[in-house]
Amino acid sequence: MNSTLRIALFSHDSLGLGHIRRNRALAFALAAALPALTGRRVSGLLIAGNPEATRFDLPAGWDWVILPGVTPAAGGYQPRALASSMEGLSALRAAAIKAILDQQDPELFIVDRHPFGIDGELREALRHVRARGCRTVLGLREVLDSPKVIEREWNRVGGAGAVADSFDAVWIYGDPDVYDPRTTGEVPPELARIAECTGYLALERPNDRATTTPGKFVLTCLGGGSDGAELASIAVHSQPPAGYNHLVVTGPQMDFADFEALKRTAAEETTVIRHSDDIPGLIASASVVVCMGGYNTLSEVMATSTPALVVPRNSHRAEQPRRAEALAAVGAVDTCSFAEVSVAGLNDWFGDRVGHSIDRSNVDLAGLQTIAHLAAELIGADAEPIGTDSAAASRGSITSIKEIRYAG
Repeated sequence: MNSTLRIALFSHDSLGLGHIRRNRALAFALAAALPALTGRRVSGLLIAGNPEATRFDLPAGWDWVILPGVTPAAGGYQPRALASSMEGLSALRAAAIKAILDQQDPELFIVDRHPFGIDGELREALRHVRARGCRTVLGLREVLDSPKVIEREWNRVGGAGAVADSFDAVWIYGDPDVYDPRTTGEVPPELARIAECTGYLALERPNDRATTTPGKFVLTCLGGGSDGAELASIAVHSQPPAGYNHLVVTGPQMDFADFEALKRTAAEETTVIRHSDDIPGLIASASVVVCMGGYNTLSEVMATSTPALVVPRNSHRAEQPRRAEALAAVGAVDTCSFAEVSVAGLNDWFGDRVGHSIDRSNVDLAGLQTIAHLAAELIGADAEPIGTDSAAASRGSITSIKEIRYAG
């Protein structure tokens, strides 16, 4: 057995930064925990399709591989920038992915959300790595879409049975007591048999450069920003409570003209920036936060006690409204629809919530700790710390993966 445990993670990245950021969080968690759990060094590659990925650092011994990108188009996808047909780009991406995995020779391959990538680009690579003994995992966020939409998606890739035949495990990144896609039908029985809910990937996310914001402030953050202009246009006209500033982070993918318009029209107490290297730190430091309903943003919110108003995206998918409603039902966030949100409403909510905190200890937020143990078990390790007292201490008294719970 090679002394270095090699891992590969894949995300297709046609829209936004969510897939990239989720896989990056997994990389840091695996790099931190697997050496103690397996007794081996760990190295990895993150295969992505968006050059924005490289703005995010990775653990020592890990690196990015960026494929030519795709973007959603009517009826499917089209090349993001490359002068190529979609058929040609798919063939190029498939060949590149197979060559990368041939060279990396991973023992664990984690695919985010889309089991076979774009237009089946992962099918041959999955067959090849599995023939060489690699264990394969399909990682799913806890909410996919309405069950009817997701049923059509599974059918388009050959059915849930075909997906189950290509993967050793399915990891659902959520708390089944909040939302369980196995009971809604989003994860069909064929996949549910190999699926495990990990808890939200919230606690112990990678630390980036700390951001210092003087004084008291309220925060609006819009994820990648490609679909955040409507909410931002309302937020920049709202008024924070007396003595507070308002920071609006649009996201790096917002249209530049929209970003400039927001800066010009923002209220006096409001600062509009395009990007922060430390969104989790800003959320933790803010008195309150207004955000959309993407998985990563809400995972970062859930790791704090900051009150949150979630205004979920109301187009493209039903994912964000379903997530917001589920978390609101357990008291973790407040939510309102785009049809309901207004400047006056934000002003009232800011005034009601500043100075308060939210206890989210009823939600399982320890998914990043859980996936390290699941990975160790999957590759055949004993899932016991090896070598150092600090490793044993980090594991504590856990006797079962299902016992890992957020402890506050």
